[in-house]
Amino acid sequence: MPGIVGYAGRKQAALVVLEGLRRLEYGGYDHAALAVSSSRRIQFRHASGTLRNLETSVRLNPARGTTGIGQIRWSRRAQLWASPERHGDAQHLSVRVAVDGSPGTLDTLWERIPNGASQREATPASDALALLVQTIRRPGESLEETVRRAARHVDGICTFAVIAADEPGKIVAVRLGRPAVVGLGMQENFVASDKPPILRHTREMIQLENGDLAVVTVRGVVVMDGRGRRVSRTVHHVLWDPMMAEKSGYQHFVLKEIYEQPRAIRDTALGRMDEGTGRVVLDELGVTLPELRQIRHLNVIGSGSSWHAALLAKSAVERLARVHVNVAVSSEFRYSDPVIDEQVLTLVVSKSGETADTLAAQQLAHELGSGSIAICNAAESTMAHNARGAIHTNAGPELAAVSTKGFTAQLAAFYLFAMYLGQARGTLDAKQSKLLARDILELPRLVERALELAGQCERLANQLAHAGKALYLGRGVHFPIALQAARMLSELAHVPAEACPAGELPQTPAALINPGMPVVVLATVDRELPSSRLRYERTLAQVRDLTSQRGWVICIAGEDDDTVGDYAHEVVRVPTMREPLQAAVSHIPLQLLAYYTGVQRGCDVDHPRDVGRSVTTT
Repeated sequence: MPGIVGYAGRKQAALVVLEGLRRLEYGGYDHAALAVSSSRRIQFRHASGTLRNLETSVRLNPARGTTGIGQIRWSRRAQLWASPERHGDAQHLSVRVAVDGSPGTLDTLWERIPNGASQREATPASDALALLVQTIRRPGESLEETVRRAARHVDGICTFAVIAADEPGKIVAVRLGRPAVVGLGMQENFVASDKPPILRHTREMIQLENGDLAVVTVRGVVVMDGRGRRVSRTVHHVLWDPMMAEKSGYQHFVLKEIYEQPRAIRDTALGRMDEGTGRVVLDELGVTLPELRQIRHLNVIGSGSSWHAALLAKSAVERLARVHVNVAVSSEFRYSDPVIDEQVLTLVVSKSGETADTLAAQQLAHELGSGSIAICNAAESTMAHNARGAIHTNAGPELAAVSTKGFTAQLAAFYLFAMYLGQARGTLDAKQSKLLARDILELPRLVERALELAGQCERLANQLAHAGKALYLGRGVHFPIALQAARMLSELAHVPAEACPAGELPQTPAALINPGMPVVVLATVDRELPSSRLRYERTLAQVRDLTSQRGWVICIAGEDDDTVGDYAHEVVRVPTMREPLQAAVSHIPLQLLAYYTGVQRGCDVDHPRDVGRSVTTT
């Protein structure tokens, strides 16, 4: 996912923008550029490859000025940096535009310019946006008024920032569907597509709402709505420590964030549960206890890793609260014809709180009469703002493209919600609540013990790195973890991986197993739960069959399991606890396995190829 940074202040803008872009690298990119305005002219620098190439370009040919914008992007996708010099009339263009997203077709523009139809196919969308701003600008008109009118012609989903040669010291930024934050400093102000790029400079930030336009200068920030009227937006104090956005001695962000999971669980549970009684307190839900008791069923909606977390939420809520749960992928739910009324509660889950498909699903649920609760890592996000209430996971910034601690914090939040709902509906008594509370308080320590398996996972990764494909199997609460593990291996190591419910193995996946093919089986057991014991027995039978098919079987099993080692080639033994929280422990070695496999294969694990958090519509 590309991103933008803008600075207006008294420092050299190029240095501030380059530093901010460095903290956006987690989204992946292969092209970087910046533009700086000063003395009624704009200096533009760009480079393919890593940000280091752009830094070299700026060092050899400095761009001096105190106002600037910059961007990193994927050049082989839709072109996201406006470079008007590509056009024959480039000398007449005096604006630069940095875009995060796509402004759409801009039909009006092509009707305005000569030979528009012939240029349309060859012109990147954001180049067209720069042309649009320049084309419609009236003599003497302020940049913000021009940009406001230009935004009416944008039918895509984007955030963009504009500077003009004739108004040095000013940045005009518009949010049209993608996240945008404005940072407030002392004699300096910022705009960015995410918090980390500006976190070292300020923690006072404004989250722009959809349609907002912000005028950013050294003197201050003015926010307007789509009609050009000044509006007041809440200034949020970001609690993240700037060091949380650094690698802190780890080789990669993804490894650092894997090891931050015990803290993420503790911080998510902190202050939400009485340790003595096990009572959960979620005052931020915005839903009354009588309303919770009247709920007929739940819809839980998410995309990617959040969808996998939602599948685990189904198990927790149905077991603890005895409420039917329907889990849907955001991009499918929004195009479906769901059966919803006022007795249906919708939970929308997203790390960023800005995933466009999930936002659209949330809006559909509202239109059909269902209230929503957001589970996200950003208190000021659009999703949290639109919901009746929210459970904010306290995972801190997650800068690797794949989700690790964000996913685990979502599991903790769902478990707390399941307990809260069960207590509200009377399906959990005091004794059960104490046992469940003890489990979640014990979880960080067990995750820390699971992290001690890193050495074994690194050894197994040496073999897995040479595999052509891999298969993950799990039953019950293990299947969503298998899905998440297969996703991580594919993204981090570029090894094609598939997840399958273990009971479905004979239907088709068994035919894909070749000699030596890695098959990872989740085979822990909650011995207090009859259904878990039955699943375990069935899984052991399948492990025996897999071994006979000459697949290379790796089992994730409990520390006290003396049986599975007789059938599997490799056994990774994890601490055990009651389901469904066992999933939060079992997936730790799978994260490590995917990480070390990616490293062994020479992949850029922090910036996987073409992987970014989707805030677009699909």
